[in-house]
Amino acid sequence: MLTLSCMDTIGIVHAVSGFLVAHRLNIVNSQQFDDPGSGRFFLRVQARAERPVDVLALRSAFQALADNYGMDWNLSDADERMRLLIMVSKFDHCLNDLLYRIRTGALRVEVPVIVSNHPDLAPLAEAEGIPFVHIPVTAETKPQAEVRVREIVDEYRIDLVVLARYMQILSDELCADLAGRAINIHHSFLPGFKGARPYHQAFERGVKLVGATAHYVTADLDEGPIIEQEVFRVNHAHSAEDLALAGRDAECAALARAVRWHSERRVLLNGARTVVFTD
Repeated sequence: MLTLSCMDTIGIVHAVSGFLVAHRLNIVNSQQFDDPGSGRFFLRVQARAERPVDVLALRSAFQALADNYGMDWNLSDADERMRLLIMVSKFDHCLNDLLYRIRTGALRVEVPVIVSNHPDLAPLAEAEGIPFVHIPVTAETKPQAEVRVREIVDEYRIDLVVLARYMQILSDELCADLAGRAINIHHSFLPGFKGARPYHQAFERGVKLVGATAHYVTADLDEGPIIEQEVFRVNHAHSAEDLALAGRDAECAALARAVRWHSERRVLLNGARTVVFTD
């Protein structure tokens, strides 16, 4: 699997195709996008080898071509599953949904560890046979807690951190460390209804749409590049509890798609936005 972005110019696709042919790789899927606003070109290519390939050697060989075009790129084995660290607090709907999709094969990733600032969901992790690490967080212990999170990311060779309703704000430093490899989910009422009981606030205002946003984590709280959003229409007959229920469904759906697309290397950063090559 090859993904790349660079300033648009003549010959990129020709050069990439030529490289793959020279290394006996057959292109089975290719998607591209030329952004006229930024002037950048985005490409995702899936190729199949006739014989076993040394991915490290292939990366080394591709480096010269990438340097020639100033590419941001990644070349990986499409069959190698990403390793996820899922972080949660007390809400279990997103965690439950992700684990179900992984168990049924709908989401092809591995979860070697789950981290929480509360012990409540330890039985769920235990039922799935996944190690559960409880890291309490207070204002005083937050720096030490984040040191432990970094240790876990390194220890378990984590590719992606998923904040599945983890109700703690990450420090700017940790956000920087996880740039492009941490995804968060939140209700889409922000910034209108902040703080506690957002669905009750929305109910009082008579909202007609309930939704959720999955995005990359940045130091700008809940303002990272958006990967996916989900919405449900509601009306005057829905209670605040109905809105919250619809919101939970939206959160599960948006987060699952964002995690799948990232794990399949379908998401490329385009400044504060994303290019998402969906199926």
